[in-house]
Amino acid sequence: MIEVKNISKVYGKKSNKFQALTDVSFSIPKGASVAIVGKSGSGKSTLMHVMSGLDRPDSGLIIIDKQNILELKNKAVDLFRAQEIGFIFQSFFVQANESVADNVSLPLEIAQVDRAKREQKINTALKSVDLFDKIKNKAKDLSGGQKQRLAIARAIVNEPGIVFADEPTGNLDSATGDKIEDLLFELNKKNKVTLIIVTHDSDLAKKCDMRIHIRDGRVTKIDKTGDGK
Repeated sequence: MIEVKNISKVYGKKSNKFQALTDVSFSIPKGASVAIVGKSGSGKSTLMHVMSGLDRPDSGLIIIDKQNILELKNKAVDLFRAQEIGFIFQSFFVQANESVADNVSLPLEIAQVDRAKREQKINTALKSVDLFDKIKNKAKDLSGGQKQRLAIARAIVNEPGIVFADEPTGNLDSATGDKIEDLLFELNKKNKVTLIIVTHDSDLAKKCDMRIHIRDGRVTKIDKTGDGK
């Protein structure tokens, strides 16, 4: 269970002040697929960043499995994020000159996983996204779809309970994007991963169990499969 309680976030000061989020509250059941929906500049990515501990709100609570992550010190937040959360971004953010295996290994190193256990976890993650045959390739030699699958393998290698995906198909053609969507929802259903997708794609959002609509930093509507269509 993820509980977001009365979250507000302001960037800048005085004349440059920008209210990114205002008194945002909702809860997400464990294992749900959720779309955070809104136009560019609505606050979607800021909300993802504060929910995951990448940024800190000015007020409110972020409670994940009964733990308020805002009470954790920076190192503890980093470790929690490495062990419990996976990230997938529109721009892939893979290390181009590193091998596929080394890219997937990075979260394991951050999470302080024993070296002896890393190889098995890397192999399992790459097999799940059908990239095991590319394990020794440089990331820069992969296609766009393969890079996004690599990013997914990296996100799930620690078997996190939560995966955040920020416009995960935004840089892909429609056919490749459909495959990535299928892969994400398969992980959600098969592994009971809580999947949170930041998107402006209404068709993708409709595939989720729950949709959180945000506009100008405020939640305007929350609907669920069966009551939002």
